[in-house]
Amino acid sequence: MVPSRSAPADLPASIGRPAMRALLAEGIENLDHLARRTEREVAALHGVGPKAIRILGEALAGRGLTFAEQARGEAPKTVG
Repeated sequence: MVPSRSAPADLPASIGRPAMRALLAEGIENLDHLARRTEREVAALHGVGPKAIRILGEALAGRGLTFAEQARGEAPKTVG
């Protein structure tokens, strides 16, 4: 599914189209879905770079949310 010019739900459109496509392909359609993933998991998605991570982090913070925490010693989930 290719996103339209406007971002679905509350994901910020300013993350860019490749990052938006990557999130949607993983079933991340809004900030609540995003908050269930670690920053590391999201950053590992093809098309999601440092700028997108920063913007997404700011959007989460604006809603009082954060990325999920990576458990100590836990290997990241494979994404893809």
